[in-house]
Amino acid sequence: MRIIAVDLGGTRIRAACLDEGLNVLQRRETPTGASEGKAAVLGRIEDLITSVWPPEIDVLGIGVSSPGPLDPYLGIVLAPPNLPDWQRVPLAGLLERRFAVPVRLGKDANVALLAEVAQGAARGCRHAIYLTLSTGIGAGILCDGRMLLGRSGLATEVGSMMLLENDVATRLELEAAGPALARQARLRLAAGEKSLLREMSDGDMRQVDAALVGQAAQRGDPLALALVSRAGRLIGLALTSLLHLFNPEIVVIGGGLSQIGEPLLRPMREVVRREVIYEGYTRELRIELAALGVDVSLVGAAALLRSDYGVRKQD
Repeated sequence: MRIIAVDLGGTRIRAACLDEGLNVLQRRETPTGASEGKAAVLGRIEDLITSVWPPEIDVLGIGVSSPGPLDPYLGIVLAPPNLPDWQRVPLAGLLERRFAVPVRLGKDANVALLAEVAQGAARGCRHAIYLTLSTGIGAGILCDGRMLLGRSGLATEVGSMMLLENDVATRLELEAAGPALARQARLRLAAGEKSLLREMSDGDMRQVDAALVGQAAQRGDPLALALVSRAGRLIGLALTSLLHLFNPEIVVIGGGLSQIGEPLLRPMREVVRREVIYEGYTRELRIELAALGVDVSLVGAAALLRSDYGVRKQD
């Protein structure tokens, strides 16, 4: 038996054929071309699936990783911000009719967690949190071996945890995700602060993005370190709340910002140690970087077929 996995992203679509051990046997990818409209993107998804479909071998089903929000119970993509005309698209049903096999749909952060539980840093864990730190901040949460989804599948939008900043309500990812780091750096540079970022960007503020801020922090630049450290502290506060709520055995950190490393992770860990209400929350807790690379979404999407992980609504 084989499993087909699809990773639908705002910039690229990838598809793969995996065996039942979740080993990738074949993969293909193509630009999403979201600006060309929903029908064109659906056509590319179908073409990619066809290109990796195994000849003369049964297929258990298709697992799809997609940006949220989505309804994993009904298999509907609801309103992903990077796919502007994808409102209430019944993607699972469309693919089931086209390929005549079961289709499971999962939010990208959730399937990344499943991949890490199946083959990565959280292998074998039943209580785990996956945090992805990138353009946004997302999360997947596994409680006693079941994915936390909520009544309609909209749970664990950790990036939208509310904060109060200078008496103004804001959200975690608006203060600590990649675009926030870039925005904050450009504002402080415009105010005249000295920084390696001027040299690294050749004086062009449009080149100052989160990756550049992270590189400057790794080189010890005070401005970049201050911004990255603040982001780490805010993420640490959010993580402390998650520990109090869910008491996991491991927290896996993934996403592009995780590559900044200790300038981000050290203040995050320090806040967790300082603010947790009881040492039992952290005594045996592991906080580790994600172990899987570019195939994490494909492996996780395939994992949706191997076990439902609680993604099917109970009667």
